[in-house]
Amino acid sequence: GAGMSGLAAGIRLAYYDQRVCILERHTTIGGLNSFYRLRGRDYDVGLHALTNITPKGTKTGPLARLLRAFLVARSLFAEDLIAHAVERGVKQVVILGAGLDTFAYRHPYGDGLTVFEVDHPATQAWKPQRLADAGVAIPRSTPFVPVDFERQSAYDGLSTAGFDALAPAFFSWLGVTMYLSEASVMPVLERIAALPRWSGVAFDYALDPDVVPGQARQVVEVMASRVAAAGEPWILFFDPTRLAQSLRELGFTYIEDLDGGAINARYFDQRSDGLRVGSVGHLLHAQV
Repeated sequence: GAGMSGLAAGIRLAYYDQRVCILERHTTIGGLNSFYRLRGRDYDVGLHALTNITPKGTKTGPLARLLRAFLVARSLFAEDLIAHAVERGVKQVVILGAGLDTFAYRHPYGDGLTVFEVDHPATQAWKPQRLADAGVAIPRSTPFVPVDFERQSAYDGLSTAGFDALAPAFFSWLGVTMYLSEASVMPVLERIAALPRWSGVAFDYALDPDVVPGQARQVVEVMASRVAAAGEPWILFFDPTRLAQSLRELGFTYIEDLDGGAINARYFDQRSDGLRVGSVGHLLHAQV
């Protein structure tokens, strides 16, 4: 289990004419313990031990604070846009990758708003029990839609759950795209772009390391290695300029893409505790 550090030490020793034997359990030299995937290649960043310099169990480390800020900001971003969509008469909201999202159980719009929760079949079987344990009732206007994004389209499930493709809808897709392939993400966006006027989508995405300067690139690599170490590597990264062009080609007429600076200006400028997001993720709104 030499990993990247053992391999580096072995190379250094060999440089000084020492006989070195590297023992690695993984089939890839270096162990591939902390990596991110970009354009079909795996990049081992070798940073597993440095992902957060804090005692075990703490939630106040630098990366934890950045992540917490981003999670809060993206929820505010999506729910503000949902509110605007409802004002325009949209009566369908789709939460893609719903997980333990709670919007459907606390929004103020009543049964007049149908909130479709779409996620992996295992999650959709587990969540109702968690809600029951917490004493939270599932509204009649909240259909659960089981979908494996890598094997089937979200529309396969939505069409059988009462989704009206002839009426506008707003999609919230948070914390998902970076774990999917581009071949899975773009067809979903294409289907959203084909919906009636006022339809739209809010989603977050991981920034392509190739389009950021050195220090910011290191942050991307550290965050990518952190989630990879947890067993869920990021495999999709976007260049903001190319993404905007692709969305326009799909048929979206309005695109708003917030980088870290714009997110901080909108949501955190008035805070006195220094809470801010970093440069790893973007928030994007695309409207038909």
